[in-house]
Amino acid sequence: MKRLAEQAASALRAIAPASVLCAGLAGPAFAGDRALLDVIGYSPDGRWFAFEEFGIQDGSGFPYATIYVLDVRDDGWAPRTPVRVRLDEETADLAEARADVRDEADDVLDDLDIDTPADIWALLGDGEMDSQAKTLEFGRPGYEPGAVLDGWTLELDTFEAQAAEPCADWFGQAPLGYALTLSGPGGARLIHRDERIPRSRGCPFDYRLHAVVAPFGATGLDAAVAILSVYPGGFEGPDRRFLAVPLGN
Repeated sequence: MKRLAEQAASALRAIAPASVLCAGLAGPAFAGDRALLDVIGYSPDGRWFAFEEFGIQDGSGFPYATIYVLDVRDDGWAPRTPVRVRLDEETADLAEARADVRDEADDVLDDLDIDTPADIWALLGDGEMDSQAKTLEFGRPGYEPGAVLDGWTLELDTFEAQAAEPCADWFGQAPLGYALTLSGPGGARLIHRDERIPRSRGCPFDYRLHAVVAPFGATGLDAAVAILSVYPGGFEGPDRRFLAVPLGN
């Protein structure tokens, strides 16, 4: 991210909360960090969904990892989460940060009985060519090769929105909020629309659909979750973090 020197301290405050959404793998020295995702799984009743975001922080070069546990029913974080680890040494190992965050989160994961695998129903990989990733058609996987049962469409829209941070002053452009709509046999339903961008998201300038996951053996959307990539401004370019949005509410 191109920043004036006198704004650096303020930028740190904006970027650090953004990792409350989830964190990223560094590319070369002149790019923002692109967080990677590890889907951990669900509780047996489908209420709790856990995932990890991890990478190398741009600017500092520090490895980090964050584990989030989403309350799928109430669309909020589970108590005592997110669990975050950052190793403040450029020579620190990413694998160590990931091991540390799993150790710190183990009690939460055990207490919530998160041991049901997640089934990835749809995935838009970062290497997809010519894709804006604003529309995703998906269904429930069948048992025969290529078989898809039911069918839904996710539509992602973005628009300028008010943020908690002075994003235009810092980055020279207005931040974006998002709206997510689900269409299917029962018609269209608005899943989420930002009224104001929360401080935890920092200064987002784009969003992409990334995946749809559900508990192993799920037959509907009751516990399904859409995972969105969100791109807040960072020191060396836009960073990538993740949002998890329940589809069954």
